[in-house]
Amino acid sequence: MANVDVLVRVPVSEQDPKVRATNFEEVCLGYSLEEAMDEATRCLNCKNAQCIKGCPVSINIPAFIAQIKEGNIAEAYNVISDSSALPAVCGRVCPQESQCEGKCIRGFKGDPVSIGKLERFTADWARENGIKPQGAESKNGHKVAVVGSGPAGLTCAGDLAKLGYDVTIFEALHEAGGVLVYGIPEFRLPKSKVVAAEVENVKSLGVKIETNVIIGKTITIDKLMEEEGFEAVFIGSGAGLPRFMGIPGEQANGVFSANEFLTRNNLMKAYVEGFDTPISRGKKVVVVGGGNVAMDAARTALRLGAEVHVVYRRSEAELPARAEEVHHAKEEGVIFDLLQNPTEILVDDKGWVSGVKVIKMELGEPDESGRRSPIEIPGSEYEIEADTVIMSLGTSPNPLISSTTKGIETNRRGCIVAEEDGATTKDAVYAGGDAVTGAATVILAMGAGKAAAAGIHEYFQNK
Repeated sequence: MANVDVLVRVPVSEQDPKVRATNFEEVCLGYSLEEAMDEATRCLNCKNAQCIKGCPVSINIPAFIAQIKEGNIAEAYNVISDSSALPAVCGRVCPQESQCEGKCIRGFKGDPVSIGKLERFTADWARENGIKPQGAESKNGHKVAVVGSGPAGLTCAGDLAKLGYDVTIFEALHEAGGVLVYGIPEFRLPKSKVVAAEVENVKSLGVKIETNVIIGKTITIDKLMEEEGFEAVFIGSGAGLPRFMGIPGEQANGVFSANEFLTRNNLMKAYVEGFDTPISRGKKVVVVGGGNVAMDAARTALRLGAEVHVVYRRSEAELPARAEEVHHAKEEGVIFDLLQNPTEILVDDKGWVSGVKVIKMELGEPDESGRRSPIEIPGSEYEIEADTVIMSLGTSPNPLISSTTKGIETNRRGCIVAEEDGATTKDAVYAGGDAVTGAATVILAMGAGKAAAAGIHEYFQNK
C-alpha cells in the first residue's frame, strides 16, 4: 500500500480530453484495487458520520469504506446494496460534492474522501465478480405495480422485493432504465456494462419488468388495481415533457429539445455506425441552458463533430451543472457564452436555423431561488452563427398518468402532489422522483423511491 497523503485524495485516471472528445467511451476510468484501498485509508470512520446524513438513500458510508480498506470488497458491496439499488450508477452520476462528500470531515482541512469513486469501484468489482444483492427468502403475498423503470422506480421496486412483495415494473419505452438509458450519455454512464447490469440486479431480486406499456394509454392505474390485482401502485414516471423559451424561430428545422437530442443518441444509438436513427449532426451547435443535461447535450454534439456553444444567462458561479461536468466540457473544447440570453432563433428562407440572436446580461439582485437575477443590457444584441439549437431549459411531468387516474391531485406545475412517504391523494397510490418534484437528480429520485417503498410497506402493515 502506498504512503498516502491524508489531505489529498488519490487521483483517478481519465481519458485524455483530446482523445475522448472524439469517442463515446467512458471518460473516467475508475480506481484500481490498490488505489481504492489507498483512498479508503483516508476515511476517519467517524462515529457521528455526517456523510451518511448527506446521502439521500442513507448508505452506511464509513462501514463500506472500512471494508474496502481491509480488501473485503464483497462485504463492502453488501453494505452498499442494503441501501442502494444502483451503486454503479450513483458512483458515476451523483453530485457527491454537494451531498456525502460535501459533509465529509476530511474536507475541512483537505480533500474530502472520494466516496463516489469508491462506491463506483465497489459496484464495478461486484459486477465483474458475479456478486448480486441479496433478496427476500419468501414472498408475502402482496402485489405492487411500479410505473417507470428509472431510478425512482427501480429503487422502490428493489426495496419492496427485498421485503417480500410481488413487484412488476411497467415501462413505456422498449428498454428499462428510464433517464439512465435515454438521458445520460454513454461517456458518463455506459449502458450495457453498467445500467443493464444494475437493472438485472433488480430483476434478480424477483422484480418483473414489462416494457412497451404506456400507463394511461395501454392500461390505466385504475384498471391495474381494479382488474389486475395490484393492491398498491408507485408512480415513478419522471419528467419528460420539455420546456421552450417561446421566442421567435423556435419552430424552425434544426431546433431540438435536449430530451429528444439525447434520446436519439443514447437510447436509439444514433452515434453508432450501422444504426438508422436520424440525428442532427450540425457543424455549429448552440445549447441553451446551464444544467447537467445541457452539458450532456453539448458534449454529445461535440463528439458528433460540431463546434458547440453553451449560452447561459448567468455567470459561471451560477451554473447549476456539476463543476466536474463543466470542467470536462471545457477540457473537451465546448465554448461557454455566459451572461447571454437568446432573444430569437434566426431562420433561412428554407425554414432551417441559420443563427441565434442573443443579448448580453448582467446580474442584479437575488431571485426566489437565491441566485442573482439576470438583467438585459439594452443595445447589446449580437448574432451567433448556428445550424442547430438544443434547448435545455428543464422538463415537466407528462400529464398522461394524472389525467387518466381518478383521485390524483397535481399542482400548478403539473407535478403529482405527494407526502414525504410518497402517499398521493389516491388511496394506495404512491409517487416520487421527478413526477413529484420536477426534474432533479438521479439520487434524489432514488431517495424518493426508497421513502415510498417504506411508505407502501407501512400501508400494508397497518391495513
